[in-house]
Amino acid sequence: MKELIYLDEPKILFGNGQKMEDPRDGLTLFGPIENNLPYGIINGVVGTKDGLKKFKNFVKYLQKPINNFNNNTRPFYPGFEAVFRTKWEADKTVFKEITDSDIGKHLFHEDTHTRTYNLVSLFTEKIISAVEDEDARADVWFVIIPEEIYKYCRPKSSLPSELVQIKRTTKKTAAKKMIKTGMESLFGEINVENEPFKHDAHFHHQLKARLLHKAIPTQILRESTIDWKNYKKSNDAYLRDFSKIEGHLAWSLSTAAFYKTGGRPWKLADIRDGVCYVGLVYKKDERSGDTRNACCAAQMFLDSGDGTVFRGAVGPWYNDKTKEFHLRRRQAKELINIAVETYKEKKGGYPKELFIHARTRFNWEEWRGFSDAVPDSTNLVGISISDKKPLKIYRPDSNFPMLRGLAYIQSDKSGFLWSKGYVPRLETSLAMEVPNPLFIEISKGQSDIKTVMQDILALTKLNYNACIYGDGIPVTLRFADSIGEILTASPLSNTPPLAFKYYI
Repeated sequence: MKELIYLDEPKILFGNGQKMEDPRDGLTLFGPIENNLPYGIINGVVGTKDGLKKFKNFVKYLQKPINNFNNNTRPFYPGFEAVFRTKWEADKTVFKEITDSDIGKHLFHEDTHTRTYNLVSLFTEKIISAVEDEDARADVWFVIIPEEIYKYCRPKSSLPSELVQIKRTTKKTAAKKMIKTGMESLFGEINVENEPFKHDAHFHHQLKARLLHKAIPTQILRESTIDWKNYKKSNDAYLRDFSKIEGHLAWSLSTAAFYKTGGRPWKLADIRDGVCYVGLVYKKDERSGDTRNACCAAQMFLDSGDGTVFRGAVGPWYNDKTKEFHLRRRQAKELINIAVETYKEKKGGYPKELFIHARTRFNWEEWRGFSDAVPDSTNLVGISISDKKPLKIYRPDSNFPMLRGLAYIQSDKSGFLWSKGYVPRLETSLAMEVPNPLFIEISKGQSDIKTVMQDILALTKLNYNACIYGDGIPVTLRFADSIGEILTASPLSNTPPLAFKYYI
């Protein structure tokens, strides 16, 4: 058996050109790599007056140091201004009110699709009106939702019968059938009643999807997150107990807010010049009536941390037998061509290396399409990444689990990488159990397998939605499922390339 090798922990770059392994250390000591907010964050808030109060109290709370009670493995949070070198003031807020009465008109509808669609409309119309009609300038819109909206506006949620105030007038099966066949009723009111069924019954995904064409950054916050101490169960236990990770919660929400307002917390250090990473996204399109139909998209990431999402065509990309997604040659070329041209626009030239990440191996038809889209000067490499391969390694001589960064090189084309595991700096493991490795294979093209693994390990440090030491999955695939959900949550057409921040 070949020996395990250890890949050095990738470093990330912060203010004043300083490098660190942990984003929390780097931000605390040196600040963010780029700060475009000299006057601080201007909040846009849409929610109830009580929600606004909770939001302001939470922002004020983030201005001071916060510890993780009885949890020494997570660094304490020094306070927003101390970390990001800019202000986030509670009173710098543009507020659009949603009354309890407004919510009540839609929350108690028997049908989940109708209930969710109407409530999403309530919030999105307030935001769009503020941005377009009143020219209210906000860096990011915080959507503060009561716990009832989170609870009852999800695909599998159902309203208790005693709470139902509005009975459904349209059957889901009948509405879905009309939508799939493209039929329109002669009666306008029926078409209006069918409209909610064109959208997924998921408040978060639908709201994001319906604001994409306006390019409005949002952060959806549950009241039970920002005011968790006042939400308890019947047994007096916390509904959501953040007592041991209060600092972690502050780090993650602050970093996400800073990123969505245009700041850049950190970027990868020591990445080769001219490298571009693209992750493929697929999501079955349930509205079409064809089980093979799926939406495809690509996420492109640069060494700077910039992420852009490109929506591709909807088509029969799913194979019911193999359970895999694959594009046809023309659509594969079109998708990667957008990424390559966007890279050229940003960088002034074509990439020297383009790595395409997917969860399955590439077939020759789609690979020819990808190859058609890149110039001869670009080295195109297809990488399949999976956590489904069963391989467990234990240490009989120690109580410590596998180290993050260990790799088992199986061949010059494949190997296993432990992206989770024990981290000496934190004195703990990033996995809750014996960590499973990622199986990494160079499916098409040529590259050094060790270099590929080192890049993938580095890409686990670009999750701006959670300020953590390192993720278990590279950012190219980390958000693939949620992006796919958003792209299929509402009927979308001609979606332009948009920054990653509009999806997370």
